[in-house]
Formats: sequence, structure tokens, C-alpha cells
Amino acid sequence: MDLSRPESSDLSLGLHSHGFSHAHARVHAVAAPLPLFDETSSCSSSSAALRPAKRQATGEFGGADLEARRAAVRSWGNQSLAEADADVHALMERELDRQVRGIELIASENFVCRAVLDALGSHLTNKYSEGLPGARYYGGNQHIDAIERLCHERALAAFGLDPARWGVNVQPYSCTSANFAVYTGLLQPKDRIMGLEPPSGGHVSHGYYTPSGKKVSGASIFFESLSYKVNPQTGYIDYDKLEERAMDFHPKILICGGSSYPREWDFVRMRLIADKCGAVLMCDMAHISGLVAAKECRSPFYNCDVVTSTTHKNLRGPRGGIIFFRKGKNLRRRAGSLSQGDENDYDFEDRINFAVFPSMQGGPHNNHIAALAITLKQVATPEYKAYIQQVKKNAQALASALLRRKCRLVTGGTDNHLVLWDLRTLGLTGKIFEKVCEACHISINKIPIYGDNGSISPGGVRIGTPAMTTRGCLEDDFEVIADFLIRATQIASNALKEHGKLQKEFRRGLQNNKDIIELGNQVEAFASQFAMPGFDA
Repeated sequence: MDLSRPESSDLSLGLHSHGFSHAHARVHAVAAPLPLFDETSSCSSSSAALRPAKRQATGEFGGADLEARRAAVRSWGNQSLAEADADVHALMERELDRQVRGIELIASENFVCRAVLDALGSHLTNKYSEGLPGARYYGGNQHIDAIERLCHERALAAFGLDPARWGVNVQPYSCTSANFAVYTGLLQPKDRIMGLEPPSGGHVSHGYYTPSGKKVSGASIFFESLSYKVNPQTGYIDYDKLEERAMDFHPKILICGGSSYPREWDFVRMRLIADKCGAVLMCDMAHISGLVAAKECRSPFYNCDVVTSTTHKNLRGPRGGIIFFRKGKNLRRRAGSLSQGDENDYDFEDRINFAVFPSMQGGPHNNHIAALAITLKQVATPEYKAYIQQVKKNAQALASALLRRKCRLVTGGTDNHLVLWDLRTLGLTGKIFEKVCEACHISINKIPIYGDNGSISPGGVRIGTPAMTTRGCLEDDFEVIADFLIRATQIASNALKEHGKLQKEFRRGLQNNKDIIELGNQVEAFASQFAMPGFDA
């Protein structure tokens, strides 16, 4: 039986009973959308005309007790979040307060707009839609199909792709699951993959073993992986060594892209290496997808066969994943590859779509797909390009400010939205500095630096500019942020001297620390000046 299209209700029931159908709805009393059923509802609607008419209790259709039944539904269905669950509401309010009053410097985080929040918290979460548009395992999906097709069109348009040459799947729940779907669709178990190692700035979903041999991700459990590395002196990828390893290892998929690499990728060189060793070339552009869409960095689409991404980060959309794949004629000649070459058609589309569903996932999150469609419409605008340009300017300003203060940055700077700060020259670890910054209402994340013992004590931090740029920060604001960060290093150094490196004692020493309280108050005053998308009155 062909599972690419629904054949029967029995097959449908068999598949959906094993799927992951966790739908995530957002309801927030601060920004309640239009009511759906009555004036007290917190559920979303596009028009009051869509509300069910209130019938008199005449016995028509529902019987004399219809109004009582309607009232029973409203009594739980129309409660605001604060009414339905005061505990969760209070925690959500605290998190909103943290976001508004803090400085967000985690490179993989951002703030979405009200329209995206509204779509995520909408009635679309109610619908089950296993399958693809026009080939679902459930009825009633005509409007869901239209939303997903619109999302496809906008995804291809946002990255300037020809629909005759590229396809897209917008259903993955994350980029990690998108990557694994590509491996599942194009490989057999124990086939070989090759990506940048995490200590060099890669991602664990590209395969990684710890020095002790522990398999960190599913990619290394189900497939054989060998990582390539950066040059330990420069921090740049060593493409000559990469080619040597690839020719020895002969991966079926060669992966470019990473989670903490501050420089441009040489996609042309990667293409040549992939052709030479007979590999499919895949790019995980999760961290640079916004820059790619805005044409503010090199594009992987000219050289790669498959491209994956998250849909948040600097794309500034909902949390999820996306897969682009070549289709049509494959005119490339290579030593031997999964895509066959020699003017045969690419066969990625069916294999990747089948890997996403039914192989890897259950029903798609329709609220996420609608929110992504909204995001991709924004991505195609001049305003978004200006935003990404400012993200890069702010990253350059931050890098320059830190360098002037004698800080060591991996590769000596940045070409994109993030900087890697090597703290070892200051006698600090990423973990210690992250905790001090958190106490001062600054969010960063520890990161291993090539050559350190990253699994135990990461030697640096990754700092990104997209989130605070979204809130309106410019270059001068990042000069202020750099000063805050330098003061945090001084606080961390003093605390280490006074309390030692033991985590329990060190963290206890941060409590009621006057320097931390003073810096934290200044950080809050600074951050609170800026708008918060979706909540700024």
C-alpha cells in the first residue's frame, strides 16, 4: 500500500495512534485576542459573525436543555488563563517580566510579533492534519491545506527559490528533527555522515562522540559520524584537513553549518569536496537563515542539495524546523551519490516527506505553520532586510567594544550575528560567567572553545545580537552592553577569589552581593527602556 496518500480510515487510525500530536496553544491575559463564542471568551476569532447563534430553548435541534449545555461548555471553555490556572498564569507573568527587564544575548533566541503569538494561540491547534496538503488522513482540512500551501509558497519566495527546482517541508517540530528526517530519508542505518564538531562550533545533531566515546545524539547512535574541526590557531574551518578526512571517510552526507561559528562558510569549497567524495551536500543554516534570506551572507542554496533550518532564531518566527530539497533534473556529476546525478531526477522530495511523516512525526502543528507563514511574509520585506543589517552592525559594534577592552574573541571578530568570547584568558569559565550574568539579568550561554575540556568546563560564551536588535537596540546600546559584560567579568573574578570554584559555594556567594544588585538594577533600567514586541502598549 502506498503510504504517501491515505487509502482507508483503518490506515489512518493505525498511524495516528502512534504519532506525536502535542499541540501547543498560547493564551495570555495581557494580550487577549478577539472572542470566539461570547464577549468573555479569551479564544481567538477573525469575526464575530462566526460565533454560534444563541437559540431560544424551544427544542429546535438540541432540545430544551441546549442552553444549559452551552453554558456548561462556556464555564470551562471561555475562562481566561488567569481564571483557569492561576499558578501557570503567575509563572508566565514572571517570565514575561524577566524578558522585558533583562538583556537577551543568547544567539539562538529572539522575540516574535503579536501576529505570530496570535497564530500560535489560535484555534488551529484543534485540528489534526496528518499527511500533506491534498493527501491527509483526516477530513475537514481544506483550510489547513490552504495555510500550509501558502507557507510553502512564502518559504520559497523568502529565499528566492524556483518552485520547479526546490521543494520544502514546513512540518518538522525542530531543526534537530528536520536533520534527522533528512538522514532517515536518504540513508540506511549505519551509513556515514560528517559535520563540524560541537567544540569547533558545530551542532550535536550533525553527529558527535565525546572523547570517551559516548554517543551524544541520535545521529551518532543510528549513523556513523566523523567530525571535522577548526584550525586551533585561527578558529577558522580548515578546509584542507576537512577534504582529507572526507576522502578517507567517504560520508554519504557532508554537512555544513553550525551553532557557534562566527564566520562565513565556503559553500563552493564544500561543494567541490562533496562531489569529490560522492556525498550529498547538506547545510543546516539554522543560525544564519535570516541573513541568507536578507542576502546579508553567502547563500547555501547555490551549492547544496538539502538545506535545513529552525524557524525562530534570527528568522524571528515560531519555534520549529523546515527542510528545503532540490527537485527536477540533477545535472551534477560526482563520484557516486545518493542523488544519482548524470541528468537523472533528484529523488529527495518523496523520501524526505515520507521521513517527516509517517516515519518521524505524527500530525503537524497547524498553529505553528500559520505562524511561520506570517513570519515568512515579513522576511520578504525591506524592513526585515534593514533589521538583519542592523543585527550585523550591532554584532560588529559589540565585537569591537570587547576587543578594545582586551578581550579574546575566537577568530578575532565576526561576519554574522554572534561572537564567541574566550574567557580563559580572564581565568573564568563559561559556566561561572553565565551564572553571574544571569544574576545580573543578562542571558548568555556557555560554549566550549576548541581545545578546552568543554564537556566539563566550557571555556567561553556565545553572545548574539538578534533579540536586542528586535527590541530596538543600536550600536551605541551595544557599547553599553559591552560595559555591563566587562563589569560582570570583574564581579565573577572577585567572587572566585572570595568563594572559590566549588559551584555550591560560588553560587551562595552571589546571593546578596552588592555589586550584583547594583549592576542588576542598571541592567533592568536599561532593558526596560526598549519595546517588547507583542506586549508594548
